[in-house]
Amino acid sequence: MTYRLSMLGLFASLAGVALAQSTPATSSTYVPGVTYQQANPNYPIRNPFYFEGRIDWNLLKITQPSNAWEYAQRGIYKQDDLEDYTGAIADYQQSISMNNLANKTCQLVTTALPTTGQLDPPPCMFTVRLRLAGLLSASQPQQAIALYQEVLTIDPLRLGVNAAIAQTYVTMAGQATDQTTVPGLYQQAITAFSAELALSPVTPLQTQLTTDTANNAHVHWELAEIYKTLNQPSAEMNELNLYLQATKWHSDTYPWRIQLAQKRIANAQAAQKNN
Repeated sequence: MTYRLSMLGLFASLAGVALAQSTPATSSTYVPGVTYQQANPNYPIRNPFYFEGRIDWNLLKITQPSNAWEYAQRGIYKQDDLEDYTGAIADYQQSISMNNLANKTCQLVTTALPTTGQLDPPPCMFTVRLRLAGLLSASQPQQAIALYQEVLTIDPLRLGVNAAIAQTYVTMAGQATDQTTVPGLYQQAITAFSAELALSPVTPLQTQLTTDTANNAHVHWELAEIYKTLNQPSAEMNELNLYLQATKWHSDTYPWRIQLAQKRIANAQAAQKNN
């Protein structure tokens, strides 16, 4: 009987706590995530690090964007769901204008965040710049490269950005009307691809543990294509050999290129013997 009374008392206490939590402390409208946390000394003030992944725009229930993050999210919605690229570009540009080093509406974060207080101005976002650069790379390549460079300023170690810069230069070389500019564009692409490789070096320890002797097959393939275009067979064969080393244990997204690389190396070697 004593046990039953104790349990009844516990249930009553819990019900009282639940009732207290479900009733706003004031007569004002309850705002989820705000009403109670504001008065909770154990709830830290959020540093405004933007979540840069995609959130379903319809779930946000925002009528009109009011800050850089909201414009970025609506831009993602327009780009991915509506395929409204013009609208997406406009939203991304508005987002960047509100999150910009030039007008001091964002900052580079290079040290550990403070445990208290706000981060003002908020950190610079990279996703919106990456997306806008991707949309502009064909029509406005120089602006796209500038945006990619901003991403590297925000995060110098982010993989794939240097490769995107290099691919933009390759596209520019292919579209160039002034052929005298082509070698220079390809050289800039080579420099950017080399910077991409430098971010993921193959160390002796990695070779010992995995037997890998080269990394990033995609970049080596792209470099081989450039050297083929520039008629530099020795450099082309070197990159194809590195490509095959990189694919030895990890294959390739396009496995047909492995056989093609082997054939191109064999043809080049045969041509050297004939000469």
